[in-house]
Amino acid sequence: MSISVESISKLYGAQKALNHVSFKVDKPEIVGFLGPNGAGKSTMMKILTTYVQPNKGDAQVNGHDINTDKQNVQQSVGYLPEHNPLYLDMYIKEYLAFNAGIYKVSKERIGEVIELTGLTPEVHKKIGQLSKGYRQRVGLATALLHDPDVLILDEPTTGLDPNQLVDIRDLIKSIGKTKTVFLSTHIMQEVEAMCDRVIIINKGEIVADKKLSELREEKEQTVIVEFDYRVEDAFLKQLPKVKKVVNTHDFVYEITFSTSKDMRSYVFDFAHDNQLKILQLNQKNASLESLFRELTNN
Repeated sequence: MSISVESISKLYGAQKALNHVSFKVDKPEIVGFLGPNGAGKSTMMKILTTYVQPNKGDAQVNGHDINTDKQNVQQSVGYLPEHNPLYLDMYIKEYLAFNAGIYKVSKERIGEVIELTGLTPEVHKKIGQLSKGYRQRVGLATALLHDPDVLILDEPTTGLDPNQLVDIRDLIKSIGKTKTVFLSTHIMQEVEAMCDRVIIINKGEIVADKKLSELREEKEQTVIVEFDYRVEDAFLKQLPKVKKVVNTHDFVYEITFSTSKDMRSYVFDFAHDNQLKILQLNQKNASLESLFRELTNN
């Protein structure tokens, strides 16, 4: 087990940032840690990297206790904080050599992480001359210098343009084939593209912890149908697995079903059997974003 968290709580004065949070992460696995601002994401990550101490609970990283074995936890973790701290006046190799000295790793490793993170084209530049995307790569290279088994990435794609997003996403996916990656982000499309699993936190408590495949299977499905005249909602609720019927405008209805199965054929057959004429029939699947809003909008 790469990460094990048991009933972690953290208070900042009277404010409870984390409330009995528990979860486990295996290796290799890419886990998206989602939540609205102030939900406790960064606090949890700082606890796992030993930058912050919990008030209650236990956690282990690669079998090392965060309270009693901090040095080994730090050796096991590569951490990229939300605000990537870099020395802008240093050259890329110079900065990585500085950090390699701290970690006591060989100079050969510097060349390896430069190649791994795609920094080779910019390696002659000072960090201050780099784009946001390449600065993120420098942060990732630093986090990977000591070849940790666990990577903890706090908002690694914030502020990147679409091309940079794709590059960093592909890099993280590649790293996740052999390491545990625990990352937070507000970009739902990135979670769906990168992650194997999602943990959603709200107001300091875990509200969902599932594989992305399971979440997709559990999605509600909405069918948009337009008839040639108005139909009573109660009449449409006779369809199987109907959760909600909404007459959006004129003769257009959104019928929400509690299943991922394509229900358009059922709506078509129902209309035919009841001599209703369909003018349009479309499917609108729920996204991870809508599920996130449902779980955190309270």
